[in-house]
Amino acid sequence: MIDHAKKAGLSQTSEGTRVSTRRILSTAWIVTAVFMLSNSATPLYVQWQTALGFTNGTLTVIFAAYIAGFLGSLLAAGQLSDRFGRKAVLYPGLLAAVAACALFASAESVGMLLAARLLTGIAVGVIVSAGMAAVVDSGGHSKRQLASLAASVAMVLGAGLGPLLAGMMAQFLAYPVVPVYSAQLIILATAFLVASRLPSRRHPTHGEWKLRFPSVPKHNRLHLAMGISVFAPGITSTSFVLSLGPPLLSKLLHVTSPLVAGGTACIMFLAATGIQFVVKRFSVRSLFLMGSAVILLSMSCLVSAVMLSAPAILVIAAVFAGVGQGLGQLGGLTLISLHVPEHRRAEANAVLNIGGYVPAALLPIGTGFLIDMTSISPGASLFAGVIAAASVAGAVFVTLKFNKR
Repeated sequence: MIDHAKKAGLSQTSEGTRVSTRRILSTAWIVTAVFMLSNSATPLYVQWQTALGFTNGTLTVIFAAYIAGFLGSLLAAGQLSDRFGRKAVLYPGLLAAVAACALFASAESVGMLLAARLLTGIAVGVIVSAGMAAVVDSGGHSKRQLASLAASVAMVLGAGLGPLLAGMMAQFLAYPVVPVYSAQLIILATAFLVASRLPSRRHPTHGEWKLRFPSVPKHNRLHLAMGISVFAPGITSTSFVLSLGPPLLSKLLHVTSPLVAGGTACIMFLAATGIQFVVKRFSVRSLFLMGSAVILLSMSCLVSAVMLSAPAILVIAAVFAGVGQGLGQLGGLTLISLHVPEHRRAEANAVLNIGGYVPAALLPIGTGFLIDMTSISPGASLFAGVIAAASVAGAVFVTLKFNKR
């Protein structure tokens, strides 16, 4: 009788584990679906640049419109999600993604591309704050680290699959834009379906509630500072590859295939995905120090690729950039899941990403205009020097501060 009761209890626990894991993975699909949109334009930029006749500087501004929308939505989405529930905020974000698809598919001017990228950024900002917090919430107390891994992997996996899909279509179709964004609309429809099944939960507030600039509790500020110190150089490196990688390949390295551009972005983010499974049991301190070291290697390869006109080395630089982003991102999200209370978790995600994406917007823009004024070699080399210095500074900061947290 006792054995039967024990077996029944074990069976229920196993079923609960399967349901919990399934819930984590299905919620993570929302993140993947929207992040596929985030970089789907990468292999299409050269085509638009040729058709509309804009410069590398304008290209980086179009790319940065995404980051402007992203940062703008982060200012509010995390707090609204913590206050009114994840589902209430996810729906408007998904609708913004649908509108972005429509604009991309019909874009006939730089203004339409800017608007599409802006809406894409708004959608991704919602997903990064509310969506990734929903993934972590779905793991409950017992599976916070698994849920953090799933959220981080879902982000980088989607970011890589989007440009691969677009690059394949651009390689084999004469007019790929409409098919690319039609496929993306179907993917977003599945994300709507998953979001509709999320629980509707609101966190009670005490006293008057109002929007404010995102912040975290005082005792969590060092956690966020360490995460940003490594995540920022990583995400800035991958932003360079996404925005200036295609013209770098075509103009300096004479590689014009959109599949190569999309494939490079995909490999970069698959590396960011894979490394997180490899190091999931490592300490957060190790993740941060490894991330800084890998970004330094990435920047060394970037300079070598430019100086030697070697496309293969540029791909290696992109892979290292993806690995560095993945390590910094996983470390930052893990600290948030372990130390930040649930009712401030989406807001903490917003702070982490604001700290990372501000330099990811400003440095590629500055590099793009510098390339227009000079050439690709000095612009890319200066960018690499700045990021290398930032990665070293991040490693020193983590080494000095980690044990004081």
